[in-house]
Amino acid sequence: MGWTEATWDGLLERGLRQGGARRAVVELLGEQHCCLTAQEILDRLRASDRKVGIASVYRILDLLVSEGYVQKIDLGSGVTRYEPIQRDGDHHHHLVCDNCGKVEPFEDHSLERALVKVEQSSGYDVSLHDVVLHGACGDCR
Repeated sequence: MGWTEATWDGLLERGLRQGGARRAVVELLGEQHCCLTAQEILDRLRASDRKVGIASVYRILDLLVSEGYVQKIDLGSGVTRYEPIQRDGDHHHHLVCDNCGKVEPFEDHSLERALVKVEQSSGYDVSLHDVVLHGACGDCR
């Protein structure tokens, strides 16, 4: 079962409806490969002729964060981004270009193993983590 279906199942179990705006945001997030801002979500929905307001997008994102389906990500730009939390633990981290603002995902299995060691040695029970690397992308270098 994918993220979209698991999210709908969980929301329905909690008695939450599948309104048009909520459905649009959940479906859009389920199709993404990296984090988005609320404005980017709104722009993509409007580009596909979905009639959704920015206040609705924020309310839906707040709900999805509070229910544990989406995580807020701060990449240091002062703008919050949102990304689905995969139930299987699959995730990626982020490269951020400090010149143009481009955000790209990256995965590194060695880094993940190192983070597990940190969790074990620290005594913390880590529920989420995100690594953000800043620099200049290939276009800006």
